[in-house]
Amino acid sequence: MFDSLQDRLSQAFRSLRGKTRLSEQDIDKTLREIRIALLEADVNVEVVKGFIADVREQCRAADLSQALNPGQQIVKIVHEELIAILGGETRQLRFAKKPPTVIMLAGLQGSGKTTLAGKLGLWLRGQGHTPLLVAADLQRPNAVTQLRVVGQQAGVAVYAPQPGNGVGDPVQVARDSVRVAEHHLHDIVIVDTAGRLGVDEEMLRQAADIKAAVEPDETLFVVDAMIGQDAVTTANSFQEKVGFTGVVLTKLDGDARGGAALSVARVTGEPIMFASTGEKLADFEQFHPDRMAGRILDMGDILTLIEQAQQHFDAEQAAKAATSLLGGGEFGLQDFLNQMQAMRKMGPLAKIMGMLPGMGQMREQLENIDERDIDRVEAIIYSMTPAERADVSILNGSRRARIAKGAGVEVSEVNGLVNRFTEARKMMKQMGGMMGGLGGMPGLPAGAMPRGLGKPKQQAQARKKKGQKVSGNPAKRAGVVAESPAETVTVDPAAAFGVTGPSPSVEDLQKAMGDFQLPPDLQKLLGQG
Repeated sequence: MFDSLQDRLSQAFRSLRGKTRLSEQDIDKTLREIRIALLEADVNVEVVKGFIADVREQCRAADLSQALNPGQQIVKIVHEELIAILGGETRQLRFAKKPPTVIMLAGLQGSGKTTLAGKLGLWLRGQGHTPLLVAADLQRPNAVTQLRVVGQQAGVAVYAPQPGNGVGDPVQVARDSVRVAEHHLHDIVIVDTAGRLGVDEEMLRQAADIKAAVEPDETLFVVDAMIGQDAVTTANSFQEKVGFTGVVLTKLDGDARGGAALSVARVTGEPIMFASTGEKLADFEQFHPDRMAGRILDMGDILTLIEQAQQHFDAEQAAKAATSLLGGGEFGLQDFLNQMQAMRKMGPLAKIMGMLPGMGQMREQLENIDERDIDRVEAIIYSMTPAERADVSILNGSRRARIAKGAGVEVSEVNGLVNRFTEARKMMKQMGGMMGGLGGMPGLPAGAMPRGLGKPKQQAQARKKKGQKVSGNPAKRAGVVAESPAETVTVDPAAAFGVTGPSPSVEDLQKAMGDFQLPPDLQKLLGQG
């Protein structure tokens, strides 16, 4: 969604690189380009004016003429102001002292409230709660049926005593739902309310009546991030007539300009609490202003990437794979397949790689990533025997022909996969050797690297004699005594970047990572060279 804004801001900062001194003209030119970028992104005009004024004031206070790198200092100031207009600190849900906690959803029709109710219920269920979805939208056709389906998909209970389609009293349904939740021990109630195509008195009055009946602990205004300037007008109307405590942005995966996300929090004074980032129920996340500001400025979102990796990767399996890859053992295609499947659980590869710093410059390559290519890679590996996955050097012509036939691909695709895998493994082992020779990766705390990786070449020679092959016969292979794997130490992903503490700042990450660039060999492997 923020692609165009990201490109324009990157272009504005590009002219500052390498300059040791900045004149007033340089600052004015940069701020003018930032203003145009924000207005083109459909950010509210008053928000843009306040943003530019705050940045200008901060630039003057920072005395950029004395800064060691004034260009980076401006980027830092813009980043801080972006965090401010996005709401500042991350806001957590407020829970009732005595359950159930009542969360009311309000917004226009088509903003995605019903689907969001299921996403929020699934997210809360993953946090250990037992939510109850309440069908209080009795006007929109089939809204009750939709909520039932969404609740079933999310594995969350649904309270829908009325058929809807204009039948039933939504205020009474909402009031009764609290008593039902208490009786069935649901600790959270999520009330889905009706919307309209536009703001009108009937919708606002019904929302106000429901709010008075259930006295919600949180009232979340659901806004379509694609509606631009209208988001501010709608939000102000709801705030005046009904009131809300937080904002939820939906359809952040769309191709709109995203001005609503940069306007609503500043105009209404209420924080953005959640964001819907896709069509699947799992495409839902808590909104972190600092991380979103980092994405807009193409600094990446390493912390979110780490959190997703921790959810989907097996720590012990990943540590063993890292030990093998960097020289402590033989990293085979089965290890590669396991890691690739775990990464796919995190979401589309383009989305995952887009969280890395500097990837905004490679957006075209990321958009051209075809997930079907990964399906073919999986089919090729699945067509191999365990021995072939462990040691690709035993793949002769007849084996490769058999694998290609089993996977439904050409032999050339099997050859390409094997060659790319061999080159990548060789490159990573060389990187492991450099790390060992330097006493570890720069910025990596002591003890974070697997032990015994200082001399991978000598270790590999000790483990395996020259010319020794792995038999494709399982019976013969069973007679071979495997060597004990190298002892490993758990790696803390955040500490791997030289960052300590629960909430590292973006400046810490920038300092630790520097200007992120993929190595040329890895770019070639990914088809980006």
